[in-house]
Amino acid sequence: MEVVDLARLQFALTTIFHYVYVPISIGLSLIVAIMETLYVVKKDGKFKRMAQFWGTFLLINFAVGIVTGILQEFQFGMNWSDFSRFVGDVFGAPLAIEALLAFFLESTFIGLWVFGWERLSKGLHLACMWLVSVGTMLSALWILAANSFMQRPVGYAIVNGRAEMTDFVALLTNGQLLWEFPHTVFAAYATGAFLVIGISAWKLLRQEEVPFFQSSLRIGLIVGCISSLAIAQFGHGQAQYLVKTQPMKMAASEGLWERSADPAPWTIVAAIDTESQTNRLEWKVPYLLSFLSYNKFGGSVPGMKELQAEYEAAYGPGNYIPPVKTTFWSFRIMIAAGVGMILLSLYGIYRMARKKLMPLPRWYLSLLVAAISLPFIGNTAGWIMTEIGRQPWTVFGLLRTEQSVSPGVSAGQVGFSLLSFTTVYLILLALTVWLFYRTARKGPAAELRADAADTFDPYRLEGGGRHGAE
Repeated sequence: MEVVDLARLQFALTTIFHYVYVPISIGLSLIVAIMETLYVVKKDGKFKRMAQFWGTFLLINFAVGIVTGILQEFQFGMNWSDFSRFVGDVFGAPLAIEALLAFFLESTFIGLWVFGWERLSKGLHLACMWLVSVGTMLSALWILAANSFMQRPVGYAIVNGRAEMTDFVALLTNGQLLWEFPHTVFAAYATGAFLVIGISAWKLLRQEEVPFFQSSLRIGLIVGCISSLAIAQFGHGQAQYLVKTQPMKMAASEGLWERSADPAPWTIVAAIDTESQTNRLEWKVPYLLSFLSYNKFGGSVPGMKELQAEYEAAYGPGNYIPPVKTTFWSFRIMIAAGVGMILLSLYGIYRMARKKLMPLPRWYLSLLVAAISLPFIGNTAGWIMTEIGRQPWTVFGLLRTEQSVSPGVSAGQVGFSLLSFTTVYLILLALTVWLFYRTARKGPAAELRADAADTFDPYRLEGGGRHGAE
């Protein structure tokens, strides 16, 4: 393999591994904050137990996620130094703010939250977790501001072959960011929600602490349903934005070689032949692509061949068609995962709202356990579509991928670091899964801390103990 291919593979693997942890932190911090808010407002010890139990998963994830993020940073200097030089002046401000403000906000207040249960007032302790949640969102904002520049460069000038920032406000009001940020954050909320949903369903299948995990499941389903619907809404808006700013990416995601008919049908599946640039088999839904692109049942969408000619005229000779099969199928996998989350959460809320339909059937609970994977699949597929669909650019229209790699780095060096990083990430992932499993198996009783200020705890009933009461 060429150096650029190995460097791209390493970047893909490290980013995918790191992004296992990022959405869990964003999603779980919100859910734990909601649970502790219910504890403070309702004065019900059950919600305190929830905040502490699910907060344990957040702490495990936070600790391991830091390590994966540090490893990811190394590759920019090792494999992508020319890219770093080109965008360094633009990326410097948002990434510095992310590290110095957002990450410090997260780490400081999560420490206060952990050690402040008996030392801080309930309101102040609750504020710590809400500040952790805000910090995770701010981290996402600044990272996505940098990524949005790669998708649609704004607020810059080329000086001595480098992009230099000229308008910081333009970076923060980038249309790409305004769609990408809420889409990504709600996907993270769904990730945390379905982790809570899946573990709660697993405990309910085992008939362990049923009232506790029914309440956890209810909160998870509500957050998961709202988040999944918001993902669809902001994803729809982002796709329409990409039709204007990155039409080649959208054409590749549809396997559209020639300009579509008017109105344009949406392709469900297709057998794509990249050699002949045709599709041998297509199943289509009439009118749908026009609606997805323009919010109306009319209008054609340009194809890749037409856009290739336009890009050659604008950027010079070259192949500007991204890997079509990867872009096409990752887009559909993302959509399928999102639809699955919406249907499962809606069905669960319907069943729990109608008490006569309780308890939840075992087949549904089993599906919820498996559904822990859905947001991870959707997140990964979405980012693959976003980054692969931008090829051959690292910074769209300004810097190509082959121009971004470090000069003088050999394939052997990149291959060694790829193997080393992948080994470390696999160990960290296995450690995370094991710690999550052990914590889930022990259950919430092991996480309870006494609080003399509690005046009411429905799980401390006379003569029964906690498990007896339930």
